[in-house]
Amino acid sequence: MHRDMDLVREILLKIEADPEFDGNKMRGISGAALGITDHTDPEIFYNAVHLVEEGYLEGNVKMAHAGLVMVKKLTWRGHEYLDATRDPDIWEKTKAKAKGAASVGMGLLFEIAKAEIKKKLGLS
Repeated sequence: MHRDMDLVREILLKIEADPEFDGNKMRGISGAALGITDHTDPEIFYNAVHLVEEGYLEGNVKMAHAGLVMVKKLTWRGHEYLDATRDPDIWEKTKAKAKGAASVGMGLLFEIAKAEIKKKLGLS
């Protein structure tokens, strides 16, 4: 299985939009729970585990062996990433610039998105 940056972004957007993920309790996430129908639960699970492990989501992956990722909320880091990649035009430009590299992680995507935002605002 591989990381799917479009799916990663979609997971973050869905969790941010859902008032149930307010930090008060853990919820198991799945395609049905998030309203994501164009990806399988194993794909969502795989990417969500990494979002928790890397600090974009506050949650628990201890039950990962059972195919369940428990999530409380988006972290500050998750919000920052979404703020940089939320605009669909910025996201498409970010992906287009990253396409030339063999492998691009979230950190670099974040930096590219910030550069695109600066360009859009006339700051660079």
